Amino acid sequence: MAHNEELTNRVREALIHVPNVEEKRMFRGTTFMVDGKMCMSTGNDELMCRIDPALHDMAIEQHGCRTLTMKGHEYKGYIYINELSLKTDNQLKYWIGLALDYNTVAKATVKKRK
Repeated sequence: MAHNEELTNRVREALIHVPNVEEKRMFRGTTFMVDGKMCMSTGNDELMCRIDPALHDMAIEQHGCRTLTMKGHEYKGYIYINELSLKTDNQLKYWIGLALDYNTVAKATVKKRK
């Protein structure tokens, strides 16, 4: 993902009321960590959200959504939403809401020792 300043600013504004948000440059974009856990990321023309895996199949049926795939492996609970499907604030807030809801129960990634 390449940096997308407009989408990043929209997400930043939507998260203004959320405590413990940290931004990190990751995946060639901006990742939003909430309570130390990756919650969503912006880049290119997409928003990546970490959502409840139980909602994954329903989510990817939505227009402009697809599963995150790396090295041929699909990651259930990680989805991309095309920026064209995020035109309104309500559309953006819907996906951010799903990511924030899951973030409350998601486990943080265990850091590997070197």
